[in-house]
Parts: sequence; structure tokens; C-alpha cells
Amino acid sequence: MVATAPGSASELRVSIVLPTYNERGNIEPLLEQLLALQQAFRLEILVVDDDSADGTAELVRRLAHDQPAIRLIRRVGRAGLASAIKEGLLDASGDLALVMDSDGQHEPSSVLRALQALLEGDQDLVIGSRFHPQAQIRGLSGRRETGSSWANASARFSLPRAYAGLTDPMSGFFALRLDAVLPLVRAVDVNGFKFLYELLAVSKGRLRATEIPLTFQPRSYGSSKLDLAIFWDFLISILHSLCLRLLPRRAISFALVGASGVVVQLLVTQLLLGLSGRPLAGNEELALVGALAAASSNYLINNALTFRFARLRGLALLQGLLKFLMVSCLPLAANVGVAQVLVRFSHADSLSAQLAGILVVFVWNYAASSRFVWNTP
Repeated sequence: MVATAPGSASELRVSIVLPTYNERGNIEPLLEQLLALQQAFRLEILVVDDDSADGTAELVRRLAHDQPAIRLIRRVGRAGLASAIKEGLLDASGDLALVMDSDGQHEPSSVLRALQALLEGDQDLVIGSRFHPQAQIRGLSGRRETGSSWANASARFSLPRAYAGLTDPMSGFFALRLDAVLPLVRAVDVNGFKFLYELLAVSKGRLRATEIPLTFQPRSYGSSKLDLAIFWDFLISILHSLCLRLLPRRAISFALVGASGVVVQLLVTQLLLGLSGRPLAGNEELALVGALAAASSNYLINNALTFRFARLRGLALLQGLLKFLMVSCLPLAANVGVAQVLVRFSHADSLSAQLAGILVVFVWNYAASSRFVWNTP
């Protein structure tokens, strides 16, 4: 794979960060190809494994016995692609670092081109782009390619204008100068959708960035990790940037989930009012049932999305629901009470009254439930 080193590149130390989760079938051939880079660079390969259940870490450990360039970082109790990349970069000892996926979709032959572009162009960051005019996409379905194009367009809209020319700010393949970029790496929010996107966002346009084309391959083993939670993270990342990163990501997520709770509360309350044929005034129990339904819905969705890295399961899920409802008791009463006061004394309609009551609960629920239900700051 490697011919000759560019200039004095053989004196440079290069760290390659490979985040893994259940990639046993892909990691060994990838490592074999990457180890050929030792002909051109002083090489360090950091495999950051999220405690894979398929034996990925055990295989990497065995390979490292014969290859000192390979280092295994096995994470227990910590998970997530962005946080794995951040941990790998912070542990890297190289002058240059490169991040790539471990599923075989990024060609190892692109590594040398990215590193050469980083050195020859005096760049801080080189991105491997799936959507460069010279790129080839072989590993995405038409639906996935369309979705990725839309996601990249949304990302460019929310990023600093200095990056408006980038074609793939959501890429999982990029090389960087560690000394120049490390302070920004430390600032990256690891709950973000894509590490590169978060890095570009926190840099505020200060990074000198360019792109090289990728040949994006089909996955040879295993299945994609893309799911609803990943899409949710993307949505939160975009909103986070559009809010100038002033609001916490979890608060934005909690607010969106709360908006769905508004719909649940209104639907349940209106349904009960319609079935009973009674007005809201004087029927606090119907509003209370609607508020309880909304609180339960919010809890389950937040557990699945907002706090999924601290997700509760089994008996803990039920205990968490009880805690969540207890935490919500005071604002729940305020929710219903404010609605009743507005209906009785200001002649507000029942819809406006309920919305005013809902507004009262948000801040308390977010702060209290974060700490007492999911035990997060």
C-alpha cells in the first residue's frame, strides 16, 4: 500500500484511531493493511473498543502481542462513537492523527493520501469526503445516500461560513495535526452526532481544512449502527449549533421530548373531556390524568433518547418512572393549578390554560430528573 514517504515523513509519528463495537470480522484485515504504513511513518494504531460482545477486543489484544504498533483501549461503562474518538485522540502520542471507521467502508489506501495532503498543503485538517466530485460511493443504498446528502446540507447550514465549501462535514474519516487541534478536541461534546461535525462547530471557523475524495466501500461484515437514536442525535446537534451552543444539548432534547408530551397531554385531556361531555373547569381529575399520561410518555422517550447512555431497564425502569413522577409532583400540581386559575379568573380557553401550565414544569423537571432519576449532572 505504501511506496515512499513524503520528505521527512518517516520521522513523524502517526496515530490512527479506530473506534470499534462488534467489528471482529473487519478489524484484522484492516489492521494488516494499516500496518504497512510503518514503511513510511512511525506508527501507532489505537483501537478504542466499547466492550464488544463479539470478541473484537480479545482479537486485537492477541494481534498486539506480535505488533507493538497496535494499542488496545477497552472501555467498560463508557460508550458512544464520538466519545471513543475523543478518548483515542487524547491518548494519541503522534504528531499527526487520523480517524477512520473500522467496518471496512473506508479504504486504507486513502490514509496515505490524507496524510500527504495534511503535510503538503499546510492544513490543520483533511477530511475524506464521500461527496467530493471525484469520490465513489459503493457502500450506501440510494436511500442512505440521499439521507446523508440531506444531513450534510443541514450541517453546512449550521456550521461557520468558513466551512461552507466542505462537501462532507459529517465524515468519519479525517486527519489532523494534533498539536494544533488538540485544544479543540478537548472541547468537543461527546454526546454529539458526529465527532467531526462537533469539532468544526467548536472551532468557530478557525481550522484550515481541505478534502480528499473517498471510495466508500460496502460493509463486509456486520450491520450498520444507524438507528432512531442516531437520527435524534443529529437533530439535536443541528439545533445546538443554531442556538449558538448556549443551551445544553440535553436541555434541547428534553424540551423536544416535552413538546411531544404537550401533544400527549392535549390529546388525552381533550379525549376525556369529549367522552365525559364536561368542561375543563371543575374537572381537575381529567386534566390530572392528561398530565400523568404526558409525564409517563416523556419519561419513556427521555430514557430511550435523551439519557440513553444512562438508560434504565427492567425493574430499574419502573423504579425510575416512580421517581420521575415523584419529581414531577410539584410542577404537575402547578401545571393543573395554573390551568384552573386561568380558566376561572382570566377566562382563558382551556387550550391556552393547559399550555401555560405546561410551561411551568419544564425547568424543574429537567434539572431534578437529570439528577435524581438518571443520576447525571
